[in-house]
Amino acid sequence: MLDADFFRRWMTATAASVDREAERLTALDSPIGDADHGSNLQRGFTAVTAALEKETPSTPGAILILAGRQLISTVGGASGPLYGTLLRRTGKALGDAAEVDRAQLAEALRAGVDAVMTLGGAAPGDKTMIDALVPGVDALGVSFGAARDAAEQGALATTPLQARKGRASYLGERSIGHQDPGATSSALLVAGLVEAAGE
Repeated sequence: MLDADFFRRWMTATAASVDREAERLTALDSPIGDADHGSNLQRGFTAVTAALEKETPSTPGAILILAGRQLISTVGGASGPLYGTLLRRTGKALGDAAEVDRAQLAEALRAGVDAVMTLGGAAPGDKTMIDALVPGVDALGVSFGAARDAAEQGALATTPLQARKGRASYLGERSIGHQDPGATSSALLVAGLVEAAGE
């Protein structure tokens, strides 16, 4: 079973990966975005870890809602609202349960991903964070490791796509050949589950 400590570890592990990969995320964002994806997310997840040190939410859902709120208030551009919506909606779907299992987490994350698709209007194949999140959540029923691998594959698979949503879509065919930064950071979020589980 996954308790509040697991979810705290998940957010901390994701913050550490974003910190490590911030320059790469910004480099991916340079040709097709505003060249600030890494620094924006780094600021957001630093705020998340600081908030979790100050406050001690006692349920998985409360931790994700707090994290989502921090991201919405500290991350510029589209990433803040999208990531914030993902975590808040997932947290709300988990409700007040003190512990959840992997299947319940997968179901809640699917609700979070659906909320992101509604907010951003993106679908799989549009070269966005959805391309990593959907396969990641689908594979979560198998294991955390399978979810990480599927999300990473989904992020890599955005390279040959033409962007149909977000800032990159303005470039048309010039967006082809670049890995999507949002899908790449989403894969880091999914990979954080493996670290949180100590697998």
